[in-house]
Amino acid sequence: MTHPATPARPGGSPAPGEVAGAGEATGATAADAPAAPPAEPSPARDRLGRLRAEVGKAVVGQDPAVTGLVIALLCGGHVLLEGVPGVAKTLLVRTLAASLDLDTKRVQFTPDLMPGDVTGSLVYDARTAEFSFRPGPVFTNLLLADEINRTPPKTQASLLEAMEERQVSVDGVPRPLPEPFLVIATQNPVEYEGTYPLPEAQLDRFLLKLLLPLPERAAEIEVLRRHAADFDPRDLAAAGVRPVAGAGDLAAARAAVAGVQVGPEVLGYVVDLVRATRSSPSLSLGVSPRGATALLATARAWAWLQGRGYVTPDDVKALAHAALRHRVQLRAEAELEGVTAETVLDGVLATVPVPR
Repeated sequence: MTHPATPARPGGSPAPGEVAGAGEATGATAADAPAAPPAEPSPARDRLGRLRAEVGKAVVGQDPAVTGLVIALLCGGHVLLEGVPGVAKTLLVRTLAASLDLDTKRVQFTPDLMPGDVTGSLVYDARTAEFSFRPGPVFTNLLLADEINRTPPKTQASLLEAMEERQVSVDGVPRPLPEPFLVIATQNPVEYEGTYPLPEAQLDRFLLKLLLPLPERAAEIEVLRRHAADFDPRDLAAAGVRPVAGAGDLAAARAAVAGVQVGPEVLGYVVDLVRATRSSPSLSLGVSPRGATALLATARAWAWLQGRGYVTPDDVKALAHAALRHRVQLRAEAELEGVTAETVLDGVLATVPVPR
């Protein structure tokens, strides 16, 4: 794993694409941070820190993605997972839900999927001659929206109210969703035939975009070793996966994250980073103010996971790629020249002065 402040990384970003786990150093010094006390000892943080080991009983080599998903849960945001088929995206979500003792449902998005198939619909009961609401799979804690870009925009948009308002309205009646609620949408980066790419306005509603790279050789050997030993990805209990934290720990952690302090110099650094994307000659669309708030929120959660009660510039750098990569749009001529969102963000992080 790379140092959180190091731009170089294999197939992803510094964190949570590739951040170290809770408790590992970020390289920040006391001079980098506002005058604030460290975070208080927290049983919730200790329990959440065990998640990587628990998920690792079933999923090999995706520790950084686990950290990213935990940060999203702490911030109350949603996640877009991108990776080629077969890198354990579905298994990752199922194992995370089992480790947190949360309910999870999976929806395979297809061209014929209707909005009611996701949110639920009114069903006529002949016995009572009345309509009753039948909840859809969105009524869960972790909703896996598999291959979200394979369904038409109308069905994609049916998730927007659920993602933003944490409720579903059917026949004018709002119905609240369970707490916590997290949409984890997946998409395949190499197969675009017959897909409906998510519009920028919808992409902007995802807190993080995490990249799941192909495993390194040692990790892939471990995957094969487990399957040779009769590992069954459909039977997590047999793999030894047990709940190590729960909804109560997440609620306590969210309250603690809300107390993480942010100095004015760090606020200015976040604003300078997003404003630099708006003036980049390689981008036709820079990061919106919503993106700035997302970067700040995730940096606070990461600082808390590290055991600190304040945010440093290194925390902001660590989350910049994951929080911003899906909020920028490349110019056509830049794409032809081989420029990517990752390289643009690398350049922004390298040129915007870091407060000291």
